[in-house]
Amino acid sequence: MLTLILTEHGYDVRAVSDGAEALKELQSRHYDVVVSDVRMPKVDGLALLKQAMGLWPELTFVVMSAYGSKDQALEAVSAGAYDFIQKPFKPEEVVFVLKKAEERLRLVKENRRLRGASTDNAPLDRMIGASEVMGTLKKQLSRVAPVSTTVLISGESGTGKELVALAIHELSPRSAMPFITVNCGAIPAGLIESELFGHARGAFTDAKHAKRGLFSEADGGTLFLDEIGELPMPAQVKLLRFLQEGEIRPVGDNRSEKVDVRIVTATLRDLSRLIEKGEFREDLYFRLHVVNLKVPALRERRDDIMVLARTFLARFNNAFNRDPQITEISFEAEALLQAYAWPGNVRELENAIERAVLMTDSTAITPESLPEKIWAARAEPAPPTAAGLALPTPGPLQFSLKRAIHDVEERFIRAALRQTRGNRTRAAELLELSHRALLYKIKDYGIDPDAEGEKGPL
Repeated sequence: MLTLILTEHGYDVRAVSDGAEALKELQSRHYDVVVSDVRMPKVDGLALLKQAMGLWPELTFVVMSAYGSKDQALEAVSAGAYDFIQKPFKPEEVVFVLKKAEERLRLVKENRRLRGASTDNAPLDRMIGASEVMGTLKKQLSRVAPVSTTVLISGESGTGKELVALAIHELSPRSAMPFITVNCGAIPAGLIESELFGHARGAFTDAKHAKRGLFSEADGGTLFLDEIGELPMPAQVKLLRFLQEGEIRPVGDNRSEKVDVRIVTATLRDLSRLIEKGEFREDLYFRLHVVNLKVPALRERRDDIMVLARTFLARFNNAFNRDPQITEISFEAEALLQAYAWPGNVRELENAIERAVLMTDSTAITPESLPEKIWAARAEPAPPTAAGLALPTPGPLQFSLKRAIHDVEERFIRAALRQTRGNRTRAAELLELSHRALLYKIKDYGIDPDAEGEKGPL
């Protein structure tokens, strides 16, 4: 009934049977709103709410129940629910709640845009760092932003490629228009064309209504295609057509439509290697590679490590309402931060400082409050077996269970990628992980799937 009501009011709706299936669906594609019952098998509504909001904090979650009480409604709202609807309800009541949620989402996006555009230098100010390589990057970005040329941003995971893309948008004449981000590796190959270009009614089995794609949503603004190397070949063809002709064709439609969208892409993969393997179109590469901005790894800008660390310290002091405030980073902790390799780059540093602020009882960050892998990195690594999957032999500073699990997980992922010659889908099946979960872990560990695949099976 809800599916029919919401579809009639123009919403693109997907119905699932229980909370467990809902979590899987949320991991497979982006949703703006979840409408959920409370009493469900496997995972109930409140448990689904807490898990979903923990993973996607900006998700709008509406809870409904025929057994609702004031306490249950308060618990739902406290856990992050946008609203609580008591059954039985009138159809217009649900539609009214969703219309309010739409307006709230629009205002949130507008406020975020206005805060970001409050000063001319705000986009560059958010790119923290005064090192020479960051200065060069900011100059290049300032030159490129005002014109509508395509930009390819390259760099390791965690370096801040999306922040660079946002700065390009905010420093351009398109800043008042939408900035839309798409992670090409997080959307299943069978759905990505529909997500990007939209689809006509009846284009496939579940296409009961026409749907606008993200190109149409970004009209007049900027579309940031993250992990462009993961884009399937059919979608590459359609993207190339847009770059050549400025028009798109929704799936299942015989008509094209003009859209005005600036394309900014990012990758941590070597696209030239993908071209050699026949997985990426060379003509598309040249269209995207008009300007290449390389975001340096944190180890290449060590002068910025403590500047970033102190910025994050101030941020989390305020976010967690620390009393007393943490006022310094000890000499020993600073030495460890400077010496660590930071394979996860700025994102890893931010997470380390967040943890330290939570774990520190005193007014100074010390080595003990930092993640163990930072101060244990100097310990001698265990020699791998022929299969490369040996557990680390306990030694000085090596009895950490977390570190052992981290090491074994990384080795299994590398081994699976070698076994499948870099095929992420097959590697995920071997590891019994979702494709999306594997991609996140590959990023977190700084693994190059193609390089592992070329090493061949163990």
